Amino acid sequence: MVDAPVFEDFAVGQAIGPLHKGRITTAHIMRWSASVENWHRIHYDQKFATGHDGLPDVVINGSWKQHILVQLMKDTLGPSGWLWKIKFRYRKLDVAGEPITALGEVTDAVACDGLGFVTCCIRLEVADGVLSTDGSALGVVKLRGGRAVSYPFVPTAAQALLSLPAE
Repeated sequence: MVDAPVFEDFAVGQAIGPLHKGRITTAHIMRWSASVENWHRIHYDQKFATGHDGLPDVVINGSWKQHILVQLMKDTLGPSGWLWKIKFRYRKLDVAGEPITALGEVTDAVACDGLGFVTCCIRLEVADGVLSTDGSALGVVKLRGGRAVSYPFVPTAAQALLSLPAE
């Protein structure tokens, strides 16, 4: 079994990911739409999406794109880490047939009150590295030999002052 990452495993400039999701089919989009009960026809009806709304194809759900970024951070922080804060901006409309990859980079690492806080810039790219979505995330991990991150994570007063970078 691989040990869960600890704070000392992270360094500014370190790449995270990539998390390749491959080509997203209309079946993927429809299953996600059903799971979140989003029945807007732009997510499953190609004739409606292209003809009525003038879109290039069936559109990938924004909530699914958010899920990929959360998965990237969960994979990065490991099973005992905690994704505390995340923000992102959709930069491009994504449609069926596009491959999506999540990746990022550690931009800051700070120890505070016995825990490690790792800030990452995160993004989604489609074919040829075209930016689809970007943002930042702040995760909490234990220090080597330190205490575990509580579940749920409740920050101390000093930790609560930590924030994501301004845009």
